[in-house]
Amino acid sequence: QVFQRCEPTSLPPGPPTGRRHLPFSRRRREMSSNKEQRSAVFVILFALITILILYSSNSANEVFHYGSLGGRSRRPVNLKKWSITDGYVPILGNKTLPSRCHQCVIVSSSSHLLGTKLGPEIERAECTIRMNDAPTTGYSADVGNKTTYRVVAHSSVFRVLRRPQEFVNRTPETVFIFWGPPSKMQKPQGSLVRVIQRAGLVFPNMEAYAVSPGRMQQFDDLFRGETGKDREKSHSWLSTGWFTMVIAVELCDHVHVYGMVPPNYCSQRPRLQRMPYHYYEPKGPDECVTYIQNEHSRKGNHHRFITEKRVFSSWAQLYGITFSHPSWT
Repeated sequence: QVFQRCEPTSLPPGPPTGRRHLPFSRRRREMSSNKEQRSAVFVILFALITILILYSSNSANEVFHYGSLGGRSRRPVNLKKWSITDGYVPILGNKTLPSRCHQCVIVSSSSHLLGTKLGPEIERAECTIRMNDAPTTGYSADVGNKTTYRVVAHSSVFRVLRRPQEFVNRTPETVFIFWGPPSKMQKPQGSLVRVIQRAGLVFPNMEAYAVSPGRMQQFDDLFRGETGKDREKSHSWLSTGWFTMVIAVELCDHVHVYGMVPPNYCSQRPRLQRMPYHYYEPKGPDECVTYIQNEHSRKGNHHRFITEKRVFSSWAQLYGITFSHPSWT
């Protein structure tokens, strides 16, 4: 037999499958195009991140640099010309906030008052102003008992009303001034105003007012005008001390403040010296630690205690304010 050599049969060429069969020049162009797209995306992301960092840095320097006052670009507002009728809304009844007092004292909540034996001196004052839930029972030898006005923050309403024997019955002549954002004080359902009104049904002699929404905005505008800082943009809460000082200037011809430290106190205080933030909380936080942390914190909302005290210092001569225990002079 003769064996014939068989050649493999050639199949007709089919359509190309996958990138392997693309012409080399075309694959090269696609690879180059993809690389350009990735580069463009990278450049855009880098630019956005850079802009965000620069914006955050500039915002931080502008918003959070406290210490010196950046306001007073214009003549300061005359607080004594603010309308008391428009600023304080009666919560109970239809009364008008009583005014004026010739001589007022503000009794701070500071532990600097402990051991001072200032009680009799404070009792002799024409009008005495206290803050939040600072008690007098057990401390009257140092802080007195007389309370003409008590300025209460929205966050302290329940602490005050849950102790009526201390804050309502003990000094029935007290006029309460409650302050807080309208979202807390005035909202239709479950507002703090309704809570206070229910307390008034139990204690019919209780006299209470709320800072009006318009006046709350004036307090914010005043802070911005005096410090150059927008309260909301700088993540700040005005302290009860700020409200109390402004209210005292409105209602009183002369104001004497007991126990409030000057703005430079914490930078000069011996490091080992510890003073509780409140005289009635001996195991509470240290005063200067609280002030410094609030002053320089950039996250969350904080009081700017030291900045506020710088404003108070600038008001001292303008409005006849004096400070003692410690003295500011």
